[in-house]
Amino acid sequence: MPEEIVYRSGMIMLLSVRRRLEFLIFQIGICVVDCLSPRATARLAEQLAWVIHYVLPRKWTRYKVARENLRLAFGDRYSEREIELLVYQMWVHLFRTVAEVVQSERKLHIHSYRQAIHFADFTRTNEAVCSGRRVIMLGGHFGNWEIGTTLFGMWGFPMGVVAREMDNPYLHRWFQRFREATGHRLMMKSGGFDDMTALLEKGGNLGMLCDQDAGPRGLFVDFFGRPASTFKSIALLALEYDALIIVGYSIRRADDFDANRWVNFEVGCEALIDPRLVTSNDPVGEITRQYTAALEQAIRRAPEQYFWVHRRWKSEPKVRQIAQPQRLAG
Repeated sequence: MPEEIVYRSGMIMLLSVRRRLEFLIFQIGICVVDCLSPRATARLAEQLAWVIHYVLPRKWTRYKVARENLRLAFGDRYSEREIELLVYQMWVHLFRTVAEVVQSERKLHIHSYRQAIHFADFTRTNEAVCSGRRVIMLGGHFGNWEIGTTLFGMWGFPMGVVAREMDNPYLHRWFQRFREATGHRLMMKSGGFDDMTALLEKGGNLGMLCDQDAGPRGLFVDFFGRPASTFKSIALLALEYDALIIVGYSIRRADDFDANRWVNFEVGCEALIDPRLVTSNDPVGEITRQYTAALEQAIRRAPEQYFWVHRRWKSEPKVRQIAQPQRLAG
């Protein structure tokens, strides 16, 4: 027994050391990235993406998952060479997104955001935010979802931001501080449903990503023409608390380094869903289908900016077995 306790204590210490080392490397990376110009940041992201995509073993980078997801979503629209390029561009975009999160604390503020952001069809968003009703802001692992969240915090529209708890507690606290710096409140995806309902009961608003597999008990709706398990809790919350649903996006536009732009993003509202206007006999299913279709429509504009390594179609709908009549012997 004492040997087992010593072994466990040793493993806990090793895990703590590893996590501290990970955070130290992350902090060094922050210092480097925060000193880079926009052009240098883009070049660094391209180099890191090249290493991830062309140097590391593909089983480490989940290339097979990304390729299969793109084929499931687009069929034969893209050649194998185009699939390769899309996955590489996905990694470039992801590294740039992380760098922009780091740099945004210094470069994105109430006096500078108009130089970095182009707003598309924002009338519906303004009307929803100013309606006096609760709002559930939805997005996906698409574009730079953190930029959009930060903007609403700067504008004085705080939300309960729902996210998964990170394995490394030091990294988790860093991202929590970043997300709460503009007035938001971080809520854990696992076990945080009571916090979400409590916030909505007080008239608060929620922000969450809606594009991950919900498991075998999720609601299956079409995503790129294939049934995908989707969380029904979003629709249930909207119906119970009469909350408007905004499906938003933050898409990277062509770089404009010559104009000394830090970033060049288009932020917009893809769909505004009002549960009061849903007349279907299955309102939960209809709302879920609508926001999933809106996210798909946004992704189709810039598929290289979606994080395809998620196993979005991992769960499969159960096929009901129809009992066959038994034949009588004779």
